[in-house]
Amino acid sequence: MEFLAEYGLFLAKVVTFVAAILVVVVVAVSLGGRNKKSDKGHIEVTKLNEKFDHMRDTLRDAMMDDDAYKEFEKAEKKRRKEEKAEKKKAAKETAKPTAEATTDEVIADKKRIFVLDFYGDIKASEVDSLREEISTVLTLAKPTDEVVVKVESGGGMVHSYGLASSQLTRITNKNIPLTICVDKVAASGGYMMACVANKIVAAPFAILGSIGVVAQLPNFHKLLKKNDIDYEMFTAGEYKRTVTMFGENTDKGRAKFVEELEDTHVLFKEFVSEHRPQVDVVKVATGEVWFGRRAKDVNLIDEIQTSDEYLFAQAETADIFEVEFTYKKSLPEKLGFAAQAAVDRLLMTWWERLNISRWF
Repeated sequence: MEFLAEYGLFLAKVVTFVAAILVVVVVAVSLGGRNKKSDKGHIEVTKLNEKFDHMRDTLRDAMMDDDAYKEFEKAEKKRRKEEKAEKKKAAKETAKPTAEATTDEVIADKKRIFVLDFYGDIKASEVDSLREEISTVLTLAKPTDEVVVKVESGGGMVHSYGLASSQLTRITNKNIPLTICVDKVAASGGYMMACVANKIVAAPFAILGSIGVVAQLPNFHKLLKKNDIDYEMFTAGEYKRTVTMFGENTDKGRAKFVEELEDTHVLFKEFVSEHRPQVDVVKVATGEVWFGRRAKDVNLIDEIQTSDEYLFAQAETADIFEVEFTYKKSLPEKLGFAAQAAVDRLLMTWWERLNISRWF
């Protein structure tokens, strides 16, 4: 017993010591951060052509014997030397100054493709990163280039996905071709984003559509009443609150709430019609979903292809750049929001599972 008591006291001291160190570190980092300029994140750019070449070279090197590899390396060096000379010559011709020439126009005229990723949750949380990425791309992109956005989302809040769609519209407003690639799902708010594009490409069994609006909430009024618990709510304005989780909902309140849902649905249908006039909105705006092959039959998409196929096919004729905005979090932020993020992910995961389950 004496040993256990001493061990327990020792353990308590160790835990206290470690906790004290963590507190000091967090406070120090927090205070230090106040004196630094805000650095919430930065843009990272990866040239996918080089990534594809590396993948090919790695496999080829593994397949060749030593003699064959030496011969290949010799021929490859010669080819690169000739290619470099041709590029240098072309660059000199392109870079000849003119009265109207600008810095951007001196850049090689080879088509450029900018690739962005958007993985959407209920709140379309990545819209802030998307905004930064699009702003970056628009500083250099020209109508001869192309922006490809890989969208994966089952939808969520109307206003959040409305903003995400508006960000994509910034690209088309500049007359820069926009292609949306869907490998898994672009439904509801996800399709609201996709329909903005000049071209939608989807995998054969990707899920698309769900052009509808849904709202659901539990009501605990009867449970509260059974336990003699009153719930009071005060509002100014007849329709400030139409339905509630704890109060007694009225037929008039329900009718107004449904009316608001219907109006949102009308706006959604008008939005799809505006951006994809080839779609028969009356036929597809029923809340149903279609797999890629069927989605093409009803003009929800333009091509059946995965994003990998689409990008690989253009790697020989275009320079492909993946653009990503990465947030930089301080230590206090990492420690302070870790638990909240875990709870958010858990709730969102189950919400998305409930939504996805109805598609099968």
